[in-house]
Amino acid sequence: MRDETAAAAPARPATGIAPSQTPTLYAGRERRQTYAALDLGTNNCRLLIAEPTYSGFRVIDAFSRIVRLGEGLGNSDRLSEAAIERTVEALRICRAKMQARRVRRAKIIATEACRLAVNGAEFVERVRQNVGLDLEIVDRQTEAYLAVTGCAALADPRSESVVIFDIGGGSTEVAWLDGAATNPSTDPTLRIRAWDSLPVGVVTLAERHGGAEVTRRMFEGMVEEVAEKLSAFALRAAPAATAQHFHLLGTSGTVTTIAAMHLRLARYERRRVDGLWMRDDEVSAAIDDLLDTRLEQRVDNPCIGRDRADLVLAGCAILEALRRAFPSERLRIADRGLREGLLVNMMREDGVWSRKPVR
Repeated sequence: MRDETAAAAPARPATGIAPSQTPTLYAGRERRQTYAALDLGTNNCRLLIAEPTYSGFRVIDAFSRIVRLGEGLGNSDRLSEAAIERTVEALRICRAKMQARRVRRAKIIATEACRLAVNGAEFVERVRQNVGLDLEIVDRQTEAYLAVTGCAALADPRSESVVIFDIGGGSTEVAWLDGAATNPSTDPTLRIRAWDSLPVGVVTLAERHGGAEVTRRMFEGMVEEVAEKLSAFALRAAPAATAQHFHLLGTSGTVTTIAAMHLRLARYERRRVDGLWMRDDEVSAAIDDLLDTRLEQRVDNPCIGRDRADLVLAGCAILEALRRAFPSERLRIADRGLREGLLVNMMREDGVWSRKPVR
C-alpha cells in the first residue's frame, strides 16, 4: 500500500479552515446569498445548501441518495452504464435544487470511484454536458482534510489527541489530530499529525467478502483485511491512544447506524445522533446486534433500509479494525463531514465572517 503517512501532515490544501472563527451577519443584499456543497462518493450523492449565520451556517435544503456509482468497479475498473445513469439522475435533482435556491456559489466534488475508474474523466465530461455541473475529482489529501474540517468541532477540547475517521464507499480517511488542533483557543488551525486514505470502503469490502449474510468468520476476515491496510498509519499514530482524554470521532453512515441501533430509534433522527457519545461497550453491543441480524431484518430496519442493508456490516468491520488499532473508551458520532467542510471553506474564502456585522 502506498504510505500516505510519510509526511507529518498533508500540506494544507485550499480547503483549510480556521475552526475558531465566529461568523457574523453582514449588511446588504449579500446577506441572503446561498452556497451549495455536493459530495459524490462511491456509494452516495449528497447535497447541502446553506446560508451564513452568526454561528456558522444554516442549512436550507438538502438531498441524499444512494447511487452506488462504484458498483462493480473492483472487477472492471470502469463505472458501469447503469451506475452512471443512476448518478446522473440524482445530479439532475441536485442541480434543480440549486437553481430553485438561487445558489451563488457551489463546490461539487467526486471522490474514490472517479479517482479509480478509467472512465472517470469521461464521466465528469458527461455530467458537464448533460447536467450542467462541473465535477471536480479531488485527491485523497483533500478528501482527508475535508473529512477532518467537517467534523473536528465535535472533538473534546480536553483531548490531547483525537483520531478522526470517515468510512466511505470506496475509501476510508483517517487522521490523527493533536491537542492544539482540538482547542481553538490555543491554536485556531487544524494540526494534523498524521493521516492516510485507505483504499477500502463499504462497497469494495462487501463486494469482495459478501455483505448479504455475514458470518462472524467472514466478519473477522474483513477486519483483518482492513487492519493490514491500516497498519502503516496505526504504527505512526500509535502515541495518539496513550494521550489524555483520547477518543475516536467517526463520521459515516456506519457510525450513525451504530448510534441509531444503540438508541433504538424507530426512525432516524439526526438531532439525537449528531454529537452523541458512545462508550466502548455500547459500540461493541451495537455491532454484535447487527451481526446477529439477517439481511431481511436489516432491510426492514428504517435506520438502515434496503439500499444499505448489504453494506452496513462491511462498515462495522472497518470500524472494528479502527477500534482495535486505537482502543478508546469513547467514540463520538458525527452526522456531518465533507459537505460541511466545503461550505465553511467557501464562506471563509469569500470573507463572509470578516465583514461588518449588521447593526
